[in-house]
Amino acid sequence: MGTWRVVDLFSGGGGMSYGFHAHPGFEVVGAADAQLGKPSSPRGSLGCNLTYAANIGVMPVEVDLARVDAHLLPDALGLAAPVDVLAACPPCTGFTRTNANNHLVDDARNVLVRRVAEFASALQPRVIVMENARELLRGNFVHHFAALADDLTEQGYAVHASTHVLTRFGLPQIRERAIVIAVRDGLPLRTLDELWAGRAVSPDALTVRRAIGHLPGLRDGAADPADPDHATPRFASAATRARIAAIPHDGGSWRDLLADESLHVHLTPAMRTLVRRGDLGNHPDAYGRAKWDAPAATIKRECTHVGNGRYAHPDQDRLLSLREMAILNGFPSSYRFGRVGLANRYRHVGDAVPPLVSYQLAAVVSWVLSGVRPALADAILPGTHLRADDLVDAAGERAAA
Repeated sequence: MGTWRVVDLFSGGGGMSYGFHAHPGFEVVGAADAQLGKPSSPRGSLGCNLTYAANIGVMPVEVDLARVDAHLLPDALGLAAPVDVLAACPPCTGFTRTNANNHLVDDARNVLVRRVAEFASALQPRVIVMENARELLRGNFVHHFAALADDLTEQGYAVHASTHVLTRFGLPQIRERAIVIAVRDGLPLRTLDELWAGRAVSPDALTVRRAIGHLPGLRDGAADPADPDHATPRFASAATRARIAAIPHDGGSWRDLLADESLHVHLTPAMRTLVRRGDLGNHPDAYGRAKWDAPAATIKRECTHVGNGRYAHPDQDRLLSLREMAILNGFPSSYRFGRVGLANRYRHVGDAVPPLVSYQLAAVVSWVLSGVRPALADAILPGTHLRADDLVDAAGERAAA
């Protein structure tokens, strides 16, 4: 293997890049992100480039990838084309089913998917990788991906796209994502499914307990003196604190409050409206606790509040800490987050491609470029909860990789 050059666009807090950075076959040579917290936020407000630089050693260029002339991008990055790998993960916010409006309205940001073909034309990568929400391939606006695939095919790429629940690859979280790999120059097209053929992960390695059960306890609003990223925000109100304290440990949710009339005082107005409608199924995870012996629920961008999902600790009355969220999203325990506001650091995690998976993608890309199939054990990212002895064969027996 040589050292293959990687450029990461829409680079965020470095989740995709870190997998390539940690792999001995690759060097990340450039990245770009506009650092937008929300569409209405000013550029730079998210602060993700500080997190990226702290871990990858490259400061991304702050540029609006919706507007920049694609053929000026290599100069903006200080690079000469071609590069070996282009990682490009446009925002998934306009596709994800967590926003019900996405089934009806084609978000303006979705056009960024097709722009990746323009960046490919400028940078001439041999391999392209992309990760996005499942709805990129299955939703009402799949024409954006179809247009990208057509454009890349015209440029000489073979394109493969599929959806996966990432527990398949060892992530201790129910996270369903689309993964795209495109290759050119007659290179063989390899996939994560091929890397994992005949292998799986032992179920006991996919649990919240296995991932974060060893971390020290915290109160809300506290931080671990030994790890400033093992920190959790203080509840905004005594009512929220009391509501979480009333919810049963180890997988309970707000719906458990309905069983005891004395606990109804903790119901929010929105909860009471759902009860009146008899519509309890649309928001089952709000104010929910993680369950020790199961994977975590999907960690979304707005994971910084217990009301936004099953984000309360299994038995401590607080939000899962930034470090706990990061580990559950496949980050190594040593990952450092830039000194920006805690809410934005949570967004760096929720927005990210899990590094545990991007390291496996790097192994697949090394297979494409070198022709040498990697051992699956060598595709397990060091510093994460996953170990080589967690691999099992089709019969569930511990298997050599």
